[in-house]
Formats: sequence, C-alpha cells, structure tokens
Amino acid sequence: MSAPLTSVPTTRRILVIEDDHDISHLLALNLRGLGHEVCLAASGTEGLGRAQAARYDLIVLDLRLPGIDGLEVCRRLRQRPDYTPILMLTARCTELDRVLGLEIGADDYLTKPFSVPELLARVKALFRRIEAMAATASAKAPPVLRAGELTIDSTRRRATLGERIVELTAKEFDLLAHFAAHPGQVYTRAQLLDAVWGYGHDGYEHTVNSHINRLRAKIEADPTEPRYILTVWGVGYKFSDEEWT
Repeated sequence: MSAPLTSVPTTRRILVIEDDHDISHLLALNLRGLGHEVCLAASGTEGLGRAQAARYDLIVLDLRLPGIDGLEVCRRLRQRPDYTPILMLTARCTELDRVLGLEIGADDYLTKPFSVPELLARVKALFRRIEAMAATASAKAPPVLRAGELTIDSTRRRATLGERIVELTAKEFDLLAHFAAHPGQVYTRAQLLDAVWGYGHDGYEHTVNSHINRLRAKIEADPTEPRYILTVWGVGYKFSDEEWT
C-alpha cells in the first residue's frame, strides 16, 4: 500500500463516491495526506445527496455504483449551475465508457487498477487547471459580453436571450463563454478540447461536436442556420464577429 505523499499548503474539500471500502479508504488516506478534507459516500444515491447539500472542490466518482450509477450522478451534477471538477473511476476500459463519461461532463478519467501516485497527480493537475482557467477568465474576459440578443454574464455564469435565461450546463457555459470572448477566431476541435476540457481528453473531438449541437439548440433560432456559433468547413468553429453591439 502506498504511503501518503507530502502535504501541500492549500486545503480543499473532496468527495469520494466509491462503493469499494478498501479503495475509498485508501483514497481518503492519501488525499488527506495531501492536506485535503475528504468525505466518503458508498452509493450513488448517498454521493449525489452529499454533492447537492455541500460545496466540494473535487468529486472522485466511481462509474459502477449501487443505487444511482456514476454516469447518472455526473449527469445530474452537470445540470446544476455551479461547477465542480469530476474525476471518474471505473473498472471498465472500453472506448464507449470513456466517451460517455466525457460527454456528460467528467473532467478526467482513470481506469482501475490505478496507482495512487498517478491518481494524486491527476488530482493536482485538475486543481491547477481549474485555477488557471479561473485566472485567465478573470484577467481577459469582460464580465458581460453581448452579441445580438445574446448576453453572457461571466461573473454570474448566466446566459440570456433577450429576457429569457438560457439553461446551460457548466461545460456548455464554459464553451460558449470561450467562443464569445474571441469573436471571429477559428478553433479546431482539438484546440477547443484543450481550452475548455483540458488534460486527458485528446482524441475525443466528437465531444466538442455534441456540445456545440446542444448549444445551438439552446441559443439559435434555427440550429441548422446558426447565427452565433458558425462552422468553418474543414477547420472547426468560430463565434460570429458580426453580432456585437
């Protein structure tokens, strides 16, 4: 069994949703060794309840759980306006499982069996990425962006079309805000993966396609003739630079 690694000064709250007692307590031991506060849940139902009742900085989520499975837990959490990074664990290793996890909003994916040092490295990388994204957003993006009838409020993490609030998942909002902060700039799918999803998602460009399709369904009057998020054939996508007011 690996010994806890040396602690770091920043304390964060982590929820581990894992039904295997040995694995969950090993994770708790090592994450606490990094100086973090760890809460455990042994089923999807219990984990979802804890995640909805309190604020966590990271959720380590097993895919196969009693009660509500990990995919459904992830899906429900991504319907909430607040964003919590999710590191998904699973004994499965098929392409379909990885795609499903990323499609519904997992930030990273680790297949069992895994080494504790590798998992802790992923945890640290996720925290660094979230901090970097927050710093970049606050430094570069104006708090409110307007294009046509669309308004994007980065401070409140809210998008509106006219007077109507657009219900977006956390990743959909991140993608829309990234596009709108760089009107006219063309991005490949790989560049959007790196900018919005980050570490661990190379090779899942179709995730970008599905998120853009969902965004268009929510913000475009006619998704087949988009006004805001435009396709640049043979390259990728861009946000229209003709709608700014």
